[in-house]
Amino acid sequence: MSADNIADYLAVLKDQRKLSEHTLRGYTHELSELRALAKARPLETLVAADIRGAVVRAHAAGLSSRSIAHRLSAWRAFYRWLAERVEMPANPVATVRAPKRAKTLPKALSVDDAKQLMDAPLSDSPEALRDHAILELFYSSGLRLAELVGIDISQNKASLGWLNLDSAEVTVLGKGKRMRTVPVGSKAIDALRAWIAVRDQFVKADASPLFLSSRGNRMAPGVVRERVKRMALMAGIPSNVHPHVLRHSFATHVLQSSGDLRAVQELLGHANITATQIYTSLDFQHLARVYDSAHPRAKKRD
Repeated sequence: MSADNIADYLAVLKDQRKLSEHTLRGYTHELSELRALAKARPLETLVAADIRGAVVRAHAAGLSSRSIAHRLSAWRAFYRWLAERVEMPANPVATVRAPKRAKTLPKALSVDDAKQLMDAPLSDSPEALRDHAILELFYSSGLRLAELVGIDISQNKASLGWLNLDSAEVTVLGKGKRMRTVPVGSKAIDALRAWIAVRDQFVKADASPLFLSSRGNRMAPGVVRERVKRMALMAGIPSNVHPHVLRHSFATHVLQSSGDLRAVQELLGHANITATQIYTSLDFQHLARVYDSAHPRAKKRD
């Protein structure tokens, strides 16, 4: 009876829902695990305690939280289908959840890799100057990709973000539509000035965006992501570098330099400091209000 139910369900997935062969193989595997759990019992007689026991055993055997969640999802869907055909007291999977995934430290460049990336030889082409300014601004201020592409060269009524070179600050619209202003390091300021000196060559219809494509449009997030990746590959960085890696690198290096968790929380635009605490598991020493010193090429100022 149980085997027939599973076979009928798989036939529905194949013939009516038109699932791919790959997806069907996944469902077949997970439902075979359900059948093994039930043994000789009808599937409709399983209860939540049976499912929880299966989760505990799978987790102890080394199955990842993600795989367990996928298994429970397949089982839950099967039981929703089965409940329409046989009398059942409840869906035994409805209240069972996979173990929480362990929090992992965000990937960040080492200081040496960051230095190698920032020190990579530059051509004097306008595109190279623009891309280097993007790289430096990401690393300098810990911006999100959407925040960076939304920056205008100066504030206007429609601005979602803007640069203020005189005060060495950038204002951006972050998550939750929260505006924040963060400092821009001296290396990024130098790179931005070099780009702005040639930026007029890219200005066409809309002169507002700080970073313009060769067609004169505001740079799209996907294009910026590809340019960052390309610059990292050209610099010989072995890992996959994308804007969020630079954001994590900024957070990690500033924490190592200053130890000021609250300051980094503000700079990153985290609403809750617990979102920032993932960047380090070390005890913080004395607070030091140092910003530019976090840059791998920074020199101590007099």
